[in-house]
Amino acid sequence: MGAKCNLIIDSCCELPREVWQQEGVFVLGLSYTFEGVERVDDFFQAVSAQEFYGAMRQGATPHTSGASQMEIERVMREAHAAGLPAVYLAFSSGISGTYQTALLVRDRLREEMGEDLEVYVVDTLLGSTPEGVLVAEALHQRERGLSASEMVAWAEEARYYVNTIFMVENLDALHRGGRVPKNVAVAGDKLDVKPLLAFDLEGRLAIAGVARGRKKGLKRLAEFYGKNHVEGPGQPVIIGNADAPKDAERLEELLCECNPDVIFMESNIGPTIGSHVGPGMVSCCFWGPDRRERVSMTDCIANKVRKK
Repeated sequence: MGAKCNLIIDSCCELPREVWQQEGVFVLGLSYTFEGVERVDDFFQAVSAQEFYGAMRQGATPHTSGASQMEIERVMREAHAAGLPAVYLAFSSGISGTYQTALLVRDRLREEMGEDLEVYVVDTLLGSTPEGVLVAEALHQRERGLSASEMVAWAEEARYYVNTIFMVENLDALHRGGRVPKNVAVAGDKLDVKPLLAFDLEGRLAIAGVARGRKKGLKRLAEFYGKNHVEGPGQPVIIGNADAPKDAERLEELLCECNPDVIFMESNIGPTIGSHVGPGMVSCCFWGPDRRERVSMTDCIANKVRKK
């Protein structure tokens, strides 16, 4: 079946190039500054993961910025010129302004080219490897012939079924980037624990727990998978790591104990995300139950108030 829409993805999905490098898929690279040089996140083509994270271990503090309006416009025009409606699966608005910038650019293009311009923008409410889980399946659904409007509806529902948990070495980098309060970062250091994080329903980072040491942290990740993965053969799991390949291998072993039929896809945490989580992050991302069902009654009320 022929494709009925094109996809725009961004570098924060962390997928291997061989997964997304195909006709009809357009990539938006976010920007970061490393050792005084502004670069485009190119999935560690110009700078290796070892070089990037090695510098961070030595005290380097890279900074990130969302994609520019000029770059977003360039990619949207390119996707539109390819002759099919395009859907951009955007990095979470809960931790980046890229989604809002993309909406502004899309609206400006519609003013120029007509309101019927078929370029759509979806807030995945995810980032890094969980975003990769969604994008990888979106590529498959595109091959199955989803139209642009169907892809939008699919992504806006499917994003809540992406389950993720990840461990970071400490919260220093997240604090510097404004993602967690200082008191939380300081408390984590004093207690000598490994923070476990996830994405909430608004696409923001949320503390999912703590573990005493990396070995126990990896076990906690595996336990989360054991409780929430979908049963059955051939269920994919994306394991991401920020220059921590041995931990990624150990996590694979633990997950196989939960589900011998699991299929793995490995992912290097790129410089955009890596600038905020620091070296040593390990993530476990997979399809699971609807995360909206875990929300407490009081949070459900708060969510409804926000939407009014």
